[in-house]
Amino acid sequence: MTTYPVNMSVKPEVKAFFDEATWTISYVVKDPESNKCAIVDSVMDIDYAAGRITYESADEIIQYVQDNDLEVEWLIETHVHADHLSAAPYIQQKTGGKIGIGEHIKTVQDVFGKVFNEGTEFQRDGSQFDALFTDGDTYEVGSMKVFAMHTPGHTPACMVHVFGDAAFVGDTLFMPDGGSARADFPGGDAGILFDSIQKVLELPDDMRLFMCHDYGPNGRDIQWETTVGDEKKHNIHVGEGKTKEDFVKFRTERDAQLAMPRLIIPSLQVNMRAGEIPRDKDGNPMLKVPVNGL
Repeated sequence: MTTYPVNMSVKPEVKAFFDEATWTISYVVKDPESNKCAIVDSVMDIDYAAGRITYESADEIIQYVQDNDLEVEWLIETHVHADHLSAAPYIQQKTGGKIGIGEHIKTVQDVFGKVFNEGTEFQRDGSQFDALFTDGDTYEVGSMKVFAMHTPGHTPACMVHVFGDAAFVGDTLFMPDGGSARADFPGGDAGILFDSIQKVLELPDDMRLFMCHDYGPNGRDIQWETTVGDEKKHNIHVGEGKTKEDFVKFRTERDAQLAMPRLIIPSLQVNMRAGEIPRDKDGNPMLKVPVNGL
């Protein structure tokens, strides 16, 4: 079992940005001892019906970085998102920093390279990213040592990134009243997701957890921060007394009722390329729509 270098004495400053169109929360995570920071799960805007890409959400993050004289060292993707497009390369052009994701991006690229009938020019080795993380890998943001936990189940490449007392969980967990994410995408597995969630819940009870999505269940205001202790006590899918068998049964039945995410087709094509939009043989930005492929 991997031993993770938890250090609860380091308390990074976290600034959240909520994207209403995709219910996504992006973050700027600042080292408390310097002006160095990381950006987690950025969003590129798309008008899918019009085929139009814009960057208002990313520009808001860039403006915050510039206004606070921050230096971006990393742009982290917690996984290959199926519900929004990453703005990482656009932000990287403006601020610098390295783009990182879990090493199992290669599995996702192989699966969806076939779905989208990508040619041999599409590399399936993760080389579109600057860094590929394995379970337990560490990297630095200023003086902070950050570590990555492999937490598959929602997708094969999901990872939780832990900055001191703050963990960014991607879609591995939702807020306690939101439960958990679906596990029926190719490469997903409800049983594996349950095991991954248990890894997260083994972190200290006062570890801050930051969500990638929130949908305001039962009409409450949007929230994105909780703790390990709160999830252990109150999460409606995996909280006290919930067994793996119960979770798998619930998750499987629930997932069978869910529609595909509205932006899954453009999101997968862009995100498996580290946020770059695919192009046709003439170099024009172009997305494909596989028929009966998902």
